[in-house]
Amino acid sequence: MARAWWSGSLSPAMVLCTSSMVSYLPIGRSPLSLHTMSTLGMQVLPTSHWRSISLRRYGDCPGSMRARAVAVESDFPEKRDLEQQMEQLSSRSTHEQADSPIGTALTSVLPGFKFLHATAVVHPDAVLGEGVVISAFCTVGPGVTLGNGCKLHAGSHICGNTTLGDHCEVLNGAVVGSDIPGCTVIGHRNTIGYNAVVGVKCQDMKHKEGDECSLYIGNNNDIREYVSIHRSSKPNDDTVIGDDNLIMGSCHIAHDCRLGNHNILANGTLLGGHVMVKDYVHTGGAVAVHQFCHIDSYSFLAGGSMVDRDVPMYMMVSGDRAELRGLNLEGLRRCGFSDLEVKSIRRTYQKLFMNSDTEAGGLEDRLATLELNEELANVPAVVSMLKSVRNCFGEKRRGICKFRHWSSV
Repeated sequence: MARAWWSGSLSPAMVLCTSSMVSYLPIGRSPLSLHTMSTLGMQVLPTSHWRSISLRRYGDCPGSMRARAVAVESDFPEKRDLEQQMEQLSSRSTHEQADSPIGTALTSVLPGFKFLHATAVVHPDAVLGEGVVISAFCTVGPGVTLGNGCKLHAGSHICGNTTLGDHCEVLNGAVVGSDIPGCTVIGHRNTIGYNAVVGVKCQDMKHKEGDECSLYIGNNNDIREYVSIHRSSKPNDDTVIGDDNLIMGSCHIAHDCRLGNHNILANGTLLGGHVMVKDYVHTGGAVAVHQFCHIDSYSFLAGGSMVDRDVPMYMMVSGDRAELRGLNLEGLRRCGFSDLEVKSIRRTYQKLFMNSDTEAGGLEDRLATLELNEELANVPAVVSMLKSVRNCFGEKRRGICKFRHWSSV
């Protein structure tokens, strides 16, 4: 038995029947006329042919009705193969298809079917790609562009000048974009979790009303429940998130942050304004990073860390006012670093931060000595590490995280 569902009032609906499809289509919303449907081999089944119809009210919405129609094979004595007809139509020239109302109907409705729930509010100026699904009680604003295959779950809202790439999914209660100057641009295959807030006004007292601020998000990001990501605070800056990041529940990414690729932010990670996080960074739960800090690639921030200084590449930090606690060795192995690279990085770390020789000088002296070491200069991973440490002392940087001093005793 084939079943078709349509949410709305009963009178303005009809059933479209083919050999491989039974679906509901509201008359008022369909570009297919009765003549076009009969030409396509579709049969319009009057309500007298419906095997059973039952109506019941929603408990939460007393004024709305649900219609259920059940169709069986015996109701459709004459069938046609829709796929075969589509192949025949596709073999025609482009000019013929453009002039044919049948070709227009097939391209605009059947291959890229859009589902808009009756309770969804979609502005007529919004641009919807093929295969878009907009569930109940969603709102889509006039400046919104949804790519192909996007899916909006019930109660989600897309506002302002916002663009979603192909195959994005916005789960229940999420809010994306805001009706303020600027834009929110999200790439392909991203998931916005339950009740997440993405692309809204920043929480910066220096922000001026009317400034065009922006948020750019790459591809394949998993943004989980209750995450908040804010736009930039100034027109000449952006909040940027790269590709393939996992941002777990209740994380916060403030204005003007820049997040690279392949990062994992555990639950409750808080990034202050202007924080820069490079690639393959992993944080534990309840980590807080002070504004303007730089977290370099392949580093690990242990759970509960309060980071108020820069973290160099490959380092592991922990503690209230986080200190260096060694190297992120497990992370390096998981990312494919060779044994030779790991040993060289380890040796460099010991000479730089665990040197008990009093004649080696301070940190900057030891750093300068290692930069001139010819043996270590042949290992690119070590060169990158030393450069990362050196950058921590640059202008407008917060300096390197504290580390424990070692003595010969």
